[in-house]
Amino acid sequence: MDPNRCTASSVLSCPSDREPVLREEIVAQREQIMPFLHGFRRIVYEYQPLVDAVMSVLGIEGENQRRQDDEESISGALVELLDRESQSPVFMEGISYSLFRVADLGLVSAAQVLLRYGADLNFEDPVSYYNPLQIAVLRNKPDMVQMLISHGAEIEKRDRIHESSPLDLAGEEVDKLQCLRVLLDLGADVNAKDKNGKTALLHALASSDGLTVNNVDNIQLLLERGADVNATTYDCETPMTSLTFLVKEALNSSVEDAKEKGHFCTRVAHLLISHGADPSCCWNIADGEVWEHSLTYTSLENFDLLFPLTALLLQHGASFICSPHSTSYWTGQQLIITRLAEALREALDAAEAADVLAKAEALLDLARICSPVVPPLFPRSQLPVLDQASTHQPLLELYSRLEEQERCPLPLRCLCRRLIRRCLRPWPFEEKVKALPLPDRLKDSLLPENSWRDRAGWDRFKPRHSSR
Repeated sequence: MDPNRCTASSVLSCPSDREPVLREEIVAQREQIMPFLHGFRRIVYEYQPLVDAVMSVLGIEGENQRRQDDEESISGALVELLDRESQSPVFMEGISYSLFRVADLGLVSAAQVLLRYGADLNFEDPVSYYNPLQIAVLRNKPDMVQMLISHGAEIEKRDRIHESSPLDLAGEEVDKLQCLRVLLDLGADVNAKDKNGKTALLHALASSDGLTVNNVDNIQLLLERGADVNATTYDCETPMTSLTFLVKEALNSSVEDAKEKGHFCTRVAHLLISHGADPSCCWNIADGEVWEHSLTYTSLENFDLLFPLTALLLQHGASFICSPHSTSYWTGQQLIITRLAEALREALDAAEAADVLAKAEALLDLARICSPVVPPLFPRSQLPVLDQASTHQPLLELYSRLEEQERCPLPLRCLCRRLIRRCLRPWPFEEKVKALPLPDRLKDSLLPENSWRDRAGWDRFKPRHSSR
């Protein structure tokens, strides 16, 4: 081995002229692997003293406590400090990081002073990689958000770790609604996508669980400002698939959680459908070979557990067949009858059996009146067979009523209602209905959700493992 040769592992025990160089190479390699360590070192050893001095002048002590001096005197003291330190070799880094800190705290006047001295609006915190605008959104400081953008902060800039824009961050929690509104008012692109193709609406839905994060208002605002209700990521995720996933989660939750999640899912479904989403469209997830079940399919195959959502979908004209595949994939009658048969097998008493049968009849009637297309009834030979005559007979009687309905045309009032509803699209058309020169009773007929009356217990989700 060459006695003059030193390796990285032996640098500490092999003194030579190359030792400082090797040390720098090792540090550089570590900083490439863990860049946040480099950022942390710079904060601690280079410009943290200046940042500390700025925070001291502002009176920040402990957990974001602020001295009770008036803003004018604080700004004056800050100007004196910055004039005194302006020749420091780390002045720009120090005031730029100070801008990040005051943006975090929402100190608008202090931020304006730092900007006058040249603080970098788009400075990235070397540890989190968030910039002042992003941290102001995360801390829910709408005044700071507005001020930073008015001074030129990049409204669409994404962080390097999560690829989230300020709009994405604002949409993810309900307490950031004001920041969301400010960003939209100032021109943020509501349909901008991250590297995965995810928009702010998809971020808002992905962050929602209906319990700790119940951001219906954020979702509504995004939709009102033009969010694409059919936006699709590169992995084929859509607003409807996100909602369908959460509906399935509700089925496996506790009774109380299912109630809360169900309320959230029903409200969001109403918003998405009202802005043009198709709940009956299944989604391709593997080059045309695998399809994810639609929201309508999921609701119909669990109609007794998801009754309020299923009723809402049908009230708002959800198709009773798969939108891309027509009757070849599923029909609403098949799903309801199949689930009804399963529920009758599981029913513990006559009251439960009567309840699930009444729900099935109500949904089939809704579909006949509201769905744009009701497919032909499947053959009687495909009717599920139940072991006990007492449970199989109601199934036969329901099927016979459906056969009778199919042989008879819809009443004229139903046909007129369908035509008017079709002419009033796109949704939402509540205001269009109210403007029609018709009696209120007829307007209510056009909007069945206004006159629909649930029975006791029909207004909430039920988890699979609970009793009916």
